[in-house]
Amino acid sequence: MTELTKRQRQVLEFVQSRQRAEGLIPTLREVAAHFGFQSSRAAADHLDALKRKGFLESEPGKARSLRLISPFAKLRSRIVDIPLFGSIPAGVPQAREQDAEGCVSVDIESIGFKSTKPLRNAFALRVSGDSMIGKNICDGDIVILEFGHEPRSGQIVAAYIDGASTLKTFLLKGGKPYLRAENPKYPDLIPAQELTIQGVFKALIRRAPN
Repeated sequence: MTELTKRQRQVLEFVQSRQRAEGLIPTLREVAAHFGFQSSRAAADHLDALKRKGFLESEPGKARSLRLISPFAKLRSRIVDIPLFGSIPAGVPQAREQDAEGCVSVDIESIGFKSTKPLRNAFALRVSGDSMIGKNICDGDIVILEFGHEPRSGQIVAAYIDGASTLKTFLLKGGKPYLRAENPKYPDLIPAQELTIQGVFKALIRRAPN
């Protein structure tokens, strides 16, 4: 945002303090009286400058519609809500219903996206198990995945294999797909009948331990 003059900063601080105390933006007359301006026009000029510089906004034709704009408002436009569809086994595959249970709010750039358009196909799952610790994905982590793309060999995927779901590394051997755990105590998974890729891994969210 554009730098403010000393007087504009004072006016902004007065507006902020009145809003915190009373829940309302002060009127032009109140601003003029507080600063000893000879007319409401001087107060209007300062408020107009704050609007031009992105600190205030108003709706034309509406009385007292002036409101403060958070300095983080533009940054928050990058925040998106990704649906969280329960958990996925990272261990022995299991049959599991994945119902929406909430959302994960993230900054799109923090998970490697430049726009919100690809996130229309994004979803999140909570990891249950330790078969992916070799890729630094641990029990309790939340993985963000994107569906609708064919995975490349070596990518981490949420997969449906022979009637059960799991999180594993997708690989090809002799042109045939299989799933590999990133923990030596789990075997490779070779589909007997069915292998469907539900989503390709995009990002990881980890909560701090209690």
